[in-house]
Amino acid sequence: MLTHNAIPSRPAPASVVSGRKVQSGAGCGQTAIESMGAPMNVRRDVEIYGENEPAEYLYHVVSGAVRTYRVLSDGRRQIGAFYVPGDTFGLESRQFHAFSAEAVSDTKVLFVSRAALESAAARDCEVARELRDLTWCELQRAQNHILALIKTAEERVASFLLEMAARVSRDGKIELPMSRRDIADYLGLTIETVSRTMTHLDSAAAIELRTSRCIVLKNQAMLRRLDA
Repeated sequence: MLTHNAIPSRPAPASVVSGRKVQSGAGCGQTAIESMGAPMNVRRDVEIYGENEPAEYLYHVVSGAVRTYRVLSDGRRQIGAFYVPGDTFGLESRQFHAFSAEAVSDTKVLFVSRAALESAAARDCEVARELRDLTWCELQRAQNHILALIKTAEERVASFLLEMAARVSRDGKIELPMSRRDIADYLGLTIETVSRTMTHLDSAAAIELRTSRCIVLKNQAMLRRLDA
């Protein structure tokens, strides 16, 4: 696990050990995870943790992006989720990670001891609510992904673009951190199908493909009808 080779764990600030969010200085408005987290820089394609490794930490993305994935028995890769700045990952219902996680691009994350965070949550309802909300968010993300995988290719791509627009777009323009191969492995499609579908949506004026990773959503109503 890369975390063990990163910056040594540090004690949580007193303002967070008590379970309270920091309310002054540079830490104003930080969540418990952000306030307790130690920084770690991860180069592109470097693994942060592996499947079945002990789930000892939670991680918060500061910059860059992270993908979680499994390699199936036939060698195919299934991406479970993408995490972008502001997202927290590494939440597990067991003591071991169900997926591997690696950086999509050069990425900065904060990592915090799961045991320390759970201990803080046991003492303060604010931290407990934060963990509850993160758990619900992760459950909703997983449910949406499962539902997307039973849709047509066009519906899956439309759903993905709307999801990313809600998370990383600026004025309807999306700068995707991930490759077409990543998108294909996330949606359960081939790279060719993803590219062909993107081109079709561009021709239909639903989107504008400025580059392979820079996409402008021109007709979100059309995309929502596909995603319905």
